[in-house]
Amino acid sequence: MMNSFHTKILFLLLLLSFTACKKNEKTTTVSAATEKNEIEYSTNLSIYKYDGYSVVTVLNPWPDANKDFVYILKEKNTAVPDSLQKYTQITVPLQSIVVTSTTNIPFLEMLGVEKSLVGFPHTDYVSSEKTRKLIEAGIVKNVGQNERLNMEKLIDLAPEAIVTFGIDNNNPMIANLEKNGLKVLIQADWMEQSPLGKAEWIKLYAALFGKEKEGKILFDNIVKSYNNALQSVAGQKAEKTVLYGSMYQNQWYVAKGNSWVAQFMKDAKSNYLWAATEGSGSLGLSFENILDKAKNADIWIATGSFKSAEELGNSNPHYQQFDAFKTKNVYTFESKLGATGGTIYYELAPSRPDLVLKDYIKIFHPDLLPEYNFTFVQKLN
Repeated sequence: MMNSFHTKILFLLLLLSFTACKKNEKTTTVSAATEKNEIEYSTNLSIYKYDGYSVVTVLNPWPDANKDFVYILKEKNTAVPDSLQKYTQITVPLQSIVVTSTTNIPFLEMLGVEKSLVGFPHTDYVSSEKTRKLIEAGIVKNVGQNERLNMEKLIDLAPEAIVTFGIDNNNPMIANLEKNGLKVLIQADWMEQSPLGKAEWIKLYAALFGKEKEGKILFDNIVKSYNNALQSVAGQKAEKTVLYGSMYQNQWYVAKGNSWVAQFMKDAKSNYLWAATEGSGSLGLSFENILDKAKNADIWIATGSFKSAEELGNSNPHYQQFDAFKTKNVYTFESKLGATGGTIYYELAPSRPDLVLKDYIKIFHPDLLPEYNFTFVQKLN
């Protein structure tokens, strides 16, 4: 997803679609009652490790999905039980992979397997300097766009797995990939609302590359860092009132109270003005409704890659009515861009929720992290 335009669209779909995920009748997934699920925080992923193979189940890959997806990650020369033969089998560890979301790039780099990446759609979206060097060296090929992947190029590259995502129950591109003999794995990290749940998808990539131990250590360190940040604000009161978002066409979308964004603001001890709004999606409101409730908000977390308050104000002169604009307490997570225009926050934030949380804490309680500098945030002066 995914950076720039496609990331924004997918994030918007995420916010709009999550009013309440309906329970649908789904295909029966693998029972593994005698084994331990390697996943602790994610609600959309399970990994059960057996001798020589793992059973991976991806649940709720998109809003109102009508089935789950099961994959068997098997080591070479391992016999898989007959009961699992109907599922897609992928031989691990992988030597080559194509991913279709910039949120996957940090996982590959953290595990030290970025050189296994052979293709990515619209490579300009990638911000990481390490992977950009691989793109510039011709190691990572541009394979089109998510909705129009270059089938001939993918067949020529012959990756051992393509990790992609869907947004609804109609996915002709995914069906076409499979029809051409390519191994496709659907992921659902973008559906996670828990900050640590998103980050835990590193364990999927660890399983794909035979680096389960390394993946667990990396994730455990993120959990520790996140919990340490939580502890730093444990004694603080949520006093700063917060406005979030900005106008998108004729609507202002505020994150609902159970969303990924709202969870960070809650954990950072702030008084997010829509925290009590039920659901994990977004709520589209008129400007008048926003102004009525948030005119006097202490802080505004604006969406968009604005570089200054002047640029923000010029985009909509009505923004100047907010107290947070007048007092220059406007921040954005989206202004820092990679060399080719990709948004760094979209790429890295899902895999490093500890840094996102620290950024929020630095905004709301700057004295608590005097030595910490913003990773994603920029104050619009």
